[in-house]
Amino acid sequence: MRLTAENTTYKAYIDTIKAKTGKDPEYFQALAKEKGLVKYGELLAWLKSDCGLGHGHANAIILYIQNPELAMKRMLEDAKKESKK
Repeated sequence: MRLTAENTTYKAYIDTIKAKTGKDPEYFQALAKEKGLVKYGELLAWLKSDCGLGHGHANAIILYIQNPELAMKRMLEDAKKESKK
């Protein structure tokens, strides 16, 4: 299934990234820190070119890198919604 804004949760983006790359958000966060990448533009360029992520998936990882608390909150909210279905 192709992910679109209408049918995709934040958790779905992260799950797809894990399935595609075998890496979790913490991996990308640690690597970005190691490389000294913090600004949105540099993170986006790196995730798309070096990591092979699409724009939406890169944005999902950027949220995790820049605001892990919000990212975790969104994943928990999405998991709760999924369990109600």
